[in-house]
Amino acid sequence: MAGKKVIGVLALQGAFAEHEDALRKCGAKAIRVRRKEELKGLDGLIIPGGESTSIGRLMVSYDLADGIVERSQSGMPIFGTCAGMIVMAKEIPGSDQFTLGLMNISARRNAFGRQIDSFEADLDVKGFPKKVRGIFIRAPYIDRVWGETEVLAVFDGKVVMAREKNLLTCSFHPELTTDLSIHKYFLGMT
Repeated sequence: MAGKKVIGVLALQGAFAEHEDALRKCGAKAIRVRRKEELKGLDGLIIPGGESTSIGRLMVSYDLADGIVERSQSGMPIFGTCAGMIVMAKEIPGSDQFTLGLMNISARRNAFGRQIDSFEADLDVKGFPKKVRGIFIRAPYIDRVWGETEVLAVFDGKVVMAREKNLLTCSFHPELTTDLSIHKYFLGMT
């Protein structure tokens, strides 16, 4: 299968299996990433939802953080969903947890409320021909962007999807829907 994109899915904690399934449905090859060596040869990387503090600690423990930053700086696309957004942010107001510091965003943890406050909403995403269903579970949102970061979607006045060059992030879980448009968009970045 020449030309098939190889996308890594950080598989330390969180909803990685659902991203793998979505990638396969899009025609890409999904690889679980748990070690630094597994970052080699990837066309892109997804940092899934889960618990951002745990994901950050595990990235450091497994010596993955520096490798992810290096690959990002060399142009590899990275897509963070929910907790992945927090891990990619340069700022998390009121928190000193570890982040990769990749993206010019300030992300607020659990900003839409607790687990019981989870919800779904149809979102207008810049450049997409139709609305995208967003599933928000203990979701963060972006309260500030700067530099070359572009806002792609807003819900209730809050930024829930953004892109900066080779970096893409969203507050919600596109992997939990049957709509593959966001994963296809990410694959188009690779």
